[in-house]
Amino acid sequence: MKTALRLMLVFFVTLLLSCGGKEEEKKEQVTVVKKEKTVKKDTPKSTSVKASEKVDLTNKGVGPITSLTLSDGIDQTLADEGAEVFKKMCTACHRPNKKFIGPAPSGILERRTPEWVMNMILDPEGMVKNDPLAKELLIEFNGSPMANQNLTEAEARAVLEYFRTLK
Repeated sequence: MKTALRLMLVFFVTLLLSCGGKEEEKKEQVTVVKKEKTVKKDTPKSTSVKASEKVDLTNKGVGPITSLTLSDGIDQTLADEGAEVFKKMCTACHRPNKKFIGPAPSGILERRTPEWVMNMILDPEGMVKNDPLAKELLIEFNGSPMANQNLTEAEARAVLEYFRTLK
């Protein structure tokens, strides 16, 4: 029995050795692809300013307010009333000092006339329809139109006074 096992072992070793060795060498084909040099062209950067950052102190907008004179000082009682109206009606889309769904009102009177702001508060649909700057704002803020909150002129004036307190 030992002899039969040895013979089988020798047979399998011989079989394994006879199967290998004469295999043709396969040459790997390496393809070298030259990367083209990319030349960065200096294209002039657009100098367009976002609508929310544009300064236009001549446009009074389209709406019921054609003239408005602001006093030098802030009427704190009116500003407090405006803060309440803003908190109740506007904070769903606006934050006082940062962009949200709509633009931040802080510093608005450095960029827009009081009449424009009042007209935007009182008739946002008419402003978007007829005022080029309001149209640009609509585009900048992803087509989210300002909701008409149906504020009275007195409430809108109070909100404007509140905006004067924001820095």
